[in-house]
Amino acid sequence: MSSEIIGILVGLLAIGLLALRIHIGIAMLVAGSIGYVLLSGWAPLMSYFKTLAYGRFSMYDLSVVPLFLLMGNIASHGGLSSRLFQATSAFLGHYRGGVAMSAVGACAGFGAICGSSLATAATMGRVALPELRKHNYSPALATGALAAGGTLGVLIPPSVALVIYAILAEQNVAVMFIAAMVPGVLAMLGYMLAIAIVVRIKPESGPASVRLPWAERIKALGRVWPILMVFLVVVGGIYGGVFTPTEAAAIGVLATLLIAVLMREISLNGFINAVLGAMESTAMIFLILIGADVLNSFLALSQISQMLADLAVNSGWSPLLILAAMILVYVLLGCVMDSLSMILLTIPIFLPIIMGLDFWGLNYTDKAVWFGILALMVVEIGLITPPVGMNVFIINSLAKDIPMGETFKGVLPFLASDIIRVVFLVLFPGLSLWLVHVMGY
Repeated sequence: MSSEIIGILVGLLAIGLLALRIHIGIAMLVAGSIGYVLLSGWAPLMSYFKTLAYGRFSMYDLSVVPLFLLMGNIASHGGLSSRLFQATSAFLGHYRGGVAMSAVGACAGFGAICGSSLATAATMGRVALPELRKHNYSPALATGALAAGGTLGVLIPPSVALVIYAILAEQNVAVMFIAAMVPGVLAMLGYMLAIAIVVRIKPESGPASVRLPWAERIKALGRVWPILMVFLVVVGGIYGGVFTPTEAAAIGVLATLLIAVLMREISLNGFINAVLGAMESTAMIFLILIGADVLNSFLALSQISQMLADLAVNSGWSPLLILAAMILVYVLLGCVMDSLSMILLTIPIFLPIIMGLDFWGLNYTDKAVWFGILALMVVEIGLITPPVGMNVFIINSLAKDIPMGETFKGVLPFLASDIIRVVFLVLFPGLSLWLVHVMGY
């Protein structure tokens, strides 16, 4: 049996294990190990296992993952999410649809210190959903805005998924953070514009709240300035080359914890839960990384990735058509998988194909950075795509009285915004590369 045939069969095995709801890390580990044995035997696999864990986990860049996760968990348990929502609502709430826009803005702010879409959706859903109900927002707009806003958690840097992609694609983590900034801000503004259009068509879906006096607005803003400072120090320090992403994450953890303690928003039990939550998430991510390493090693042995890349290059299809097919795969996978799992599963296969094609004359590094931002953006779209968008299920679990169909109806305007943004990013790579070049990378 040829290595290509074995590669295809092992790929089908991995998909089958996922269909049986086996954890993706275990599925990739089992499938990759079986394929490795078929191609090289047991002894080489055992030799590979001997150094696998140390070789992966001793990477300096990976130390940023538990630190950013801990920073996000402390922010969640420290009540910082409610302060963000109150501040944005103080300035936007009196506009028609303003409370929903405030929720989207707060999701972007919380995403800057959390880095997880699912966590952002769950946390901001608990904070903003009661206020949206209080102001008589339609169930579709209320839940749709929160489900879509949650996707900003991984687009707005710093982001764990961006770190993992940078490692897989051998790119600079700081460059990926810089490249994600403009698309992330555009995503937030696009969602706010979608809300504005919806409430213009149906004014009753998002009534305006009471306009607060400037004194109240300044007071609400004063409650979040420490959070803004953490973001500016962490992201500004990375962009300015003052410290590495890992050092920035460590400073962010200490600063976020100090703010939560000084504001008396976190208890000892809350801190312990934040640490345990970060440990559990880190263990899950590292298990997926180990599984991905084994599967990727098998793919390298079977040369299936190179075969697919050669097929794509010689197929006669236009590069944009091949890219569109990849985007469709991401959207479908996003219905049933989280963004990190999709990145780890697909990048070893898709990236060599993209690198072998010509897109707007981009060089190797620019192409890798551009595709990384595009892939991350598309996998997040999958989290709100019917019929199984994970963010939709999270928000709906917090609003059990709202039919699932209403929530899916509510995300449609945001999906339209996402599609337009993806098209623009495909056609104009400068949206993600402009800031990178301006900063001299």
